[in-house]
Amino acid sequence: MILEVAILKVKKGKEKQFEIDFEKAGQFISSIKGYLNHSLKKCIEQDNQYILLVNWEKLENHTIDFRLSSQYLEWKKLLHNYYDPFPIVEHYVTIIEHDKN
Repeated sequence: MILEVAILKVKKGKEKQFEIDFEKAGQFISSIKGYLNHSLKKCIEQDNQYILLVNWEKLENHTIDFRLSSQYLEWKKLLHNYYDPFPIVEHYVTIIEHDKN
C-alpha cells in the first residue's frame, strides 16, 4: 500500500468553499483503479492549511491511472484554483506500524 500525502495551503477566505468542492471531488478520485480511501484533515494552528491523505494499492494507481484520467481533469478543475502555493505531493510506504492492541 502507498500513502499519498499533500499539504494544501488554501487561499485565505476560500476555506469553506474549498471544503464543499473537495467533498464533490471525492467522486472522481474514488473511482480510480487501486484507490483505497482518502481523508482531508484541517490544521488547528493554520486555518487555511489542510493535509490530504490517500491510500493506493500501488504508486502507479496515483501517478498514472489517476493523473492521466478524465477524472483527474475534473478534480483539477474543481480544486486547483484554491491552492497558493501549489502543493508538493509525496508518496510513502509503511516501515513500522503500531496499534494500541
